[in-house]
Amino acid sequence: MKFVQLFGRLKSVVIGMIHVKALPGTPLHRMKVSQIVEDACREASIYRDAGIDGVIVENMHDLPYSFSVGPEVCACMTAVSTAVRGVCPLLPLGVQILSSANQQALAVALASGLDFIRAEGFVFSHVADEGLLSEACAGDLLRYRRRVGAEHVQIFTDVKKKHSAHALTSDVSIEETSRAAEFFLSDGVIVTGAATGAEADTRELRDVSQSVRIPVLIGSGVTYDNMERYLNANGMIIGSHFKEGGHWANAVDPERVKRFMGKMRELRE
Repeated sequence: MKFVQLFGRLKSVVIGMIHVKALPGTPLHRMKVSQIVEDACREASIYRDAGIDGVIVENMHDLPYSFSVGPEVCACMTAVSTAVRGVCPLLPLGVQILSSANQQALAVALASGLDFIRAEGFVFSHVADEGLLSEACAGDLLRYRRRVGAEHVQIFTDVKKKHSAHALTSDVSIEETSRAAEFFLSDGVIVTGAATGAEADTRELRDVSQSVRIPVLIGSGVTYDNMERYLNANGMIIGSHFKEGGHWANAVDPERVKRFMGKMRELRE
């Protein structure tokens, strides 16, 4: 399985989130690009030193999100991702570009030597807080991946994603959605809570895991206190809990990461 080849284990992989500071052209942009890169590298080194299993870079500070991601965002995310790769030459690294800029994320991953992307809107339509994701991207995205020679970059895809309404697909269960993602050649599906930092439903984790043969990751809400509930997940993408005060917009807290990974190592034994 490609997941095991990448992370070296099948269950309880821990992936730390770097929320890149607001990039040029976005309303909250304040820092020079060199400072943004330096900040991301500092957080990458914290994750690396704590023995985390992987890292993902995301432009979450680019509020409010837009479906029209400019070339400046892609250029800056490439600069950040390349620098993070330099800090973590051996760690599996990924990238997500909001909102639903999945082809752009693949291009950044290819240019920066990354291993995976997180993709929104892979199958089915839904209404997100930034608007209507009206067309599933799987067909175009996988053809683009093949066309640019990035087939080694894995694509982990959100199902019934957070910060979204799913009335359009209320008659399609999360299990059916996950099976559709598997059928459309997703490398793994991501189950989340309703919002950033919100706990995912363990029943959904169980049901999805029983419905597909591809990896199932948790995409929100894992903490030091509840990690036991998610040990059967193939992976856990953790952002908010690793930040100062447990808030996603703050800096990564080294002590929180070390404490979490210490307990995780004990649970794995």
